[in-house]
This record gives sequence, C-alpha cells and structure tokens, in this order.
Amino acid sequence: MFRLWLKIWKDNRLVEDTVVENDERDTRTHKVLSGLEEGCRRLDLAVPIWLDSSIRDFKRHAACRFTKDAFIEDIDFDYLEVRVIEEDMYY
Repeated sequence: MFRLWLKIWKDNRLVEDTVVENDERDTRTHKVLSGLEEGCRRLDLAVPIWLDSSIRDFKRHAACRFTKDAFIEDIDFDYLEVRVIEEDMYY
C-alpha cells in the first residue's frame, strides 16, 4: 500500500488534510503524481507545479511544501505539504 498525506497549512495551523491510498503496481513517481492529483481534487485545489526545490526536497525527505510560487492561481493558505506516509515494497 502506498499512502500520500496532503495537508493545507495557514498561520501555523492545519486547516484541512486528506490521505490518498494507492495499491496498484506502478512506479513510485506515477503513484506520487496521481496521488497529488487525487488529493488536490479532494481538497478543491489546482495541482501545483513541481519546482526544482520541491523535487529536491521530495527526493531527500519524501515530503515537500508547495508555496504560492508553485500555484498558478492565488491561494488563501500558506502552503500545501505533501508527505509519503507508507511505501510499497515493490514498484
């Protein structure tokens, strides 16, 4: 089971969150990207753009923050945090 946790933060408070699960046999990258899309749909957000800093942080920590720079439209929160909370033993 692969699980991705998306959290919206505003003023150092958790405003809203969702967990996306994926048990399909697919690559980690595809699971992350499809999980981000599904989570943003549930949270009623546009999917953010992966900046170089986001990619670097995600590779290093299996988590990253998407600030207003990563969104095309204006956001009314500080950042969207994305974190892998469970990974498959296979891809």
